[in-house]
This record gives sequence, structure tokens and C-alpha cells, in this order.
Amino acid sequence: MLAYHFTEMPYPYVPEEVEKEYKSARVIVPNSYCDPKIVAELYERYLDDYVYADELGLEIMLNEHHQTMTCLDVTVPLSAAALIQRTKRAKICILGSPLPHRDNPVRVAEELAMLDCMSRGRIISGFVRGVPTEIQPANTNPVLTRQRFEEAHDLIVRAWTTPEPFNWEGRFWQHRYVNVWPRTYQQPHPPIWITGSTPDSVTWTAERQYTYACFLTPYEWTEGLVNAYRQRSAELGFPEPGPDKFAYLALCYTAETDEEAADYGKNLLWYLYRERHPQLNAPPGYLPPQVLAKQILGTAGKAYRDSFEQLQEKGIVLAGSPDTMIEKITYLHERCNIGHLLMMNHAGFMSPEKTRRSMELFAKEVYPAIKHLGAQPSGKSEALALA
Repeated sequence: MLAYHFTEMPYPYVPEEVEKEYKSARVIVPNSYCDPKIVAELYERYLDDYVYADELGLEIMLNEHHQTMTCLDVTVPLSAAALIQRTKRAKICILGSPLPHRDNPVRVAEELAMLDCMSRGRIISGFVRGVPTEIQPANTNPVLTRQRFEEAHDLIVRAWTTPEPFNWEGRFWQHRYVNVWPRTYQQPHPPIWITGSTPDSVTWTAERQYTYACFLTPYEWTEGLVNAYRQRSAELGFPEPGPDKFAYLALCYTAETDEEAADYGKNLLWYLYRERHPQLNAPPGYLPPQVLAKQILGTAGKAYRDSFEQLQEKGIVLAGSPDTMIEKITYLHERCNIGHLLMMNHAGFMSPEKTRRSMELFAKEVYPAIKHLGAQPSGKSEALALA
């Protein structure tokens, strides 16, 4: 099992009454509430935390969002490039590039190829459809995001794997010449991960044998998605998928004792408890009708308002002493076949000292006890198998 440090790089200083006034943490909160001097300090802190993760032997995960206080990382290639220069060994997992909202997929292929060469093959390329609140900032059609995602993916992969110029005549993009320089350092291309939480997304991913990443889904939901991937793989004659095909993101906090973890770990809920505007979170055509109906009835998304204890029971939060963390992560692996643990170790106002202490305890006392999970039968470590 590989473990990754992650933060959304939040800006938690918008007053709660402002967030409640706009009924949203995203898109429509005026940027007048953003102090660029504070942002500069936060960027320095967050990048330093990632460098510390590399020093501890953890991998790195990055993502991006737009027009939101929850995520200051607005362009992943920039943060990845900064970290490539400051880190030595960590894989840099980009989860991910929101393909439907990029104007030019060939540019995405170029940027990722450049990053892969700069890092000498440390890039993991995650492709995402994007959450509903990305529709307005990108000015895209919510009905077409899935189709745009798939065409952009196909164009990028072909650009990485075709050793000569070619033309592309698609529904959304047309190119007379596609001829990406540089080629990717990893051949035929960097590992591709896909995020999702629905049967159609997991089926599409299984058909291509990419790694599937679940974000903050309860145990039974995650298990169902993993089983759907297994079933589709079997139907197509692929080998039984190993843990390297599954990643899971949880809110994580490791402390000296369970009591301390519960007390301070509750700060992670800042991320979950942000206001979610009902219209911005459900633009017409983005969600399947049955999911939209649940949102209208108020039965969807309630899990993210659960208590800290309830979230721990569902596996959305993993918090505790080193022994407790070992037990919880082992259970997650055995039940859901997870081979990549994506740890949101920081949210809201959590201090650098507390965040780093949690990372250190995990790296020194938890990680050695779980690294073997999902090891290949040949005895090769999963890290080698993925190299």
C-alpha cells in the first residue's frame, strides 16, 4: 500500500456569516474576502507540508478547483512544477485534470509530458470530469461534460502514444497537426487514474484497466464500486484486479491517543461542513435524474453532515492512535481491496505543527505496518510493481 499526503489548500478566513449569506462556499462568494498576503503565506505553508511529506517517505496528491475558498490550488501543473523542484522521490499524483473544462486537450498532454520529464517519471496523471460547481467557472455545458471528458481523454492518450503527427476530427476538438513534444518520460505514458463514485464511471475505468479512485465514500459504497470494477474486468477477460487498481481518499488524523485524535481531528470537518448551494451543486443535465431527485428530496449529501463518530464508522474519517490507524486501514484494505491511501491530512484552521505531527506519527508508526498490504505474490513491493 502506498500513502499520499493531500490538502486542498483551503482559505478558511471567510466569515461564516458571509458563507451563510451566499449559501455557498464556491463560485459566488466575492473575492474581496480574499487577502492575497494571507494567500501567499498559505501557499508557502502548504508547499512546505508537501516537501515534508516527501522527506517522510510519503507520496503526494494534488487537485484543483476554481472560484472557491476550499481550494487555492487552481492550476495543478503549477503546484506540481513547484514541487518537482523541491522534492526528491515522491510520486506526484495529479487528481486531477478536469478534462471537460480545458479548452485544449493537446495542451494538457504537453503540460503533463513536460512535468513527467522534469520529474523523471514521478507523475501519476489523474483525469476528472469535475464537480458540479466547476460548470459555472468554466462556462461549460453540464449536459456535455461526460462526452467532452471521453473525447479529451482519447485525444490525450493518442497524442502520448503516436510517434508522428496526426490529425484529429472530433465532435468538440479539431486539430490539423497533433505532434506532442516532449514525449512522456514514462512509456507509453504516465499511469492514468480516474475518479468517480458511480457505476458508469467505474465500468468505463475497468474497461481501460486504469486505477479507480473513490473520494469520501462509505465502506459499502466503496465496496460496491470495487466489485463493479471486478465484475466488468471478469466480463472482458482481464486478470483479477489487484489493490494497485483502487485508491481511496479519507480525512485522516493520527495522534498519540484516540482521545487526542478525536479532539483535534474534528477540525477536518471544516471541509465537509461548508455550505453547498443547491442550484450550483446541481446544474441541469449534470446529474442523472434519480440522483437529482434525491437531492431535491434532501436525501443526498447528508452523509457529509454526519457527526465525527458517524463519519468514522463509515470510513470517511480515519482518525486515532497509531494502533487504531493500523486497524482501520487494514480493515479498509481487506474489505475494499484498496492499494493507495489518499490522506487529506489538513483542512480549515489546522495548524502546521499539528498537521506535521500527524504526518510524522503516520509515517513512522503506521506506514511501516501497512506498507505490505497488497504486496505482489512474487514478493515485489507494490511500489516496485507500479514503477
